[in-house]
Amino acid sequence: MDKIILDVDTGVDDALAILMAVESGQLEIAGITAVNGNVPLEQVMVNSKKVLQLAGRSDIPVYRGAGQPLLKGAFHEFGVHGDDGIGGSLQNIVPRVEDPVLFAPDFMIEQAKKFPGELTLIMVGPLTNLALALRKEPTLPQLVKQVVVMGGLVSESGRGNTLPTSEFNIFADAEAAKIVFHSGMPIKLVSLDVTMKTFLTKEHIEQLQGSLYYDFVMKSTEVYRKYSMDNYGQNGCALHDPLTVGVVLDPSLVKTAKYFVDIETKSELSYGQTICDFLHLWKKEPNIEVCLAVDADRFTTLFLDTLKKQL
Repeated sequence: MDKIILDVDTGVDDALAILMAVESGQLEIAGITAVNGNVPLEQVMVNSKKVLQLAGRSDIPVYRGAGQPLLKGAFHEFGVHGDDGIGGSLQNIVPRVEDPVLFAPDFMIEQAKKFPGELTLIMVGPLTNLALALRKEPTLPQLVKQVVVMGGLVSESGRGNTLPTSEFNIFADAEAAKIVFHSGMPIKLVSLDVTMKTFLTKEHIEQLQGSLYYDFVMKSTEVYRKYSMDNYGQNGCALHDPLTVGVVLDPSLVKTAKYFVDIETKSELSYGQTICDFLHLWKKEPNIEVCLAVDADRFTTLFLDTLKKQL
């Protein structure tokens, strides 16, 4: 059973990723770490605890992390996730658990040292917490088993979701992403190139009828599905963050290859762009295992079957 920390900025797909991780039965979740991103940090804390409470897993601690990016101002995605980040759902749940005192980056360091070579970091928000942990503990890359990152856009420039060249998680703190990508950590990148192919439709959600999560998934995705309809002509939402959990559960869901990848932090036109040197023009050693293709249907089935366990 993989020991993980799940780092989130809990909007809708983060919430679905938490549920998938919890219900998989295959992951030992040491804790959830919260970071500013889709919504402000305090809302991330509330949302994460609400989702865990819905799943009956309030025993999993949620650690408060970075409340703002390393250098730039905070950037949020209310238009995709709703004013509260989870589409106005779970209004009847009041979190009951007090927050741990330990700062999220310190928790990452603590767990990596406690379980050297065993810990997987699943990063589905901006990479601020991990960048701070790396700055404090330079040996961290040698201590973790792997880092699986949802972020970036490597082969379809112009189809970003923040700038034409850029994906939200990287754009929200590109300086942090650059630190992480150059850290020497064993990183697998789950980018928009594959996550946009994993689309949860309204018809898919109907398959959850009778389960504990049907009402939540239907309600929480309303704003997200409207955004997708307006922009892509489809009544559904991409399963960005759940796929990142899925890649840990079953690596065979994706095809990967190693390349040198860097992050643009200076250009106004392409801040946050994830640049992959497919042709090895820079003559640098590969630093990222990039997901290039996904078995989307098999993943969507896995996601639905995992949440149906509560039927």
